Amino acid sequence: MHLEDFKSDDTWRVFRIMAEFIEGFEILSRAGKAVSIFGSSRTKSGDKYYKMAEELAGMLVKEGYAIISGGGSGIMEAANKGAFNAGGESIGLNIEIPREQKPNKFIKTLLNFRYFFCRKVMFVKYASAYVVFPGGYGTMDEFFEAITLIQTKRINSFPVILVGAEYWKELVGWINVELINRKYISKKDKNLFSVADTSQEAIEVIRDFYKKNTYAPV
Repeated sequence: MHLEDFKSDDTWRVFRIMAEFIEGFEILSRAGKAVSIFGSSRTKSGDKYYKMAEELAGMLVKEGYAIISGGGSGIMEAANKGAFNAGGESIGLNIEIPREQKPNKFIKTLLNFRYFFCRKVMFVKYASAYVVFPGGYGTMDEFFEAITLIQTKRINSFPVILVGAEYWKELVGWINVELINRKYISKKDKNLFSVADTSQEAIEVIRDFYKKNTYAPV
């Protein structure tokens, strides 16, 4: 392809990016306070973390929160299912990827994204909390981006919760030992996230945070 064609394509890409932001802002601004739930798309319905994500989403709906997920299968489906069955707002932010991700059937409000970075802005901009279940690269990407934005004060602090102490223990240990011992982060930075083993523990972290803080992330 000629160089000028690349330049022309970049120009039109800007408009596609703008359209994704505009649609996302318009729709999600009406959702009210929400919790973004992350985790592996490969988690099966019989898995304990699937069941816990479903349970937690239902509990959060009763606390007045909308639920936002990545819109696919696994933990994302569990989160939307829990919100849907509890009668709450169940939002899915689906992504177009080579291995097609099919939106799950428990989504009430669906947004489709071509660009990961647009989608990630929506997750964090409208979240009062992040709940991170066991997952792979994508899940860890969302986790580290959130705590990086909080650490660098690009957004207001909000609860970031890792669910499943056994699953996350090696990562948490590495953060608490290697990163702090090498002074790559400050000791206080290990407090940017919490670890919970049950849905109730996760709920309590969110409740305790907003007893002390009245703002939402921006």
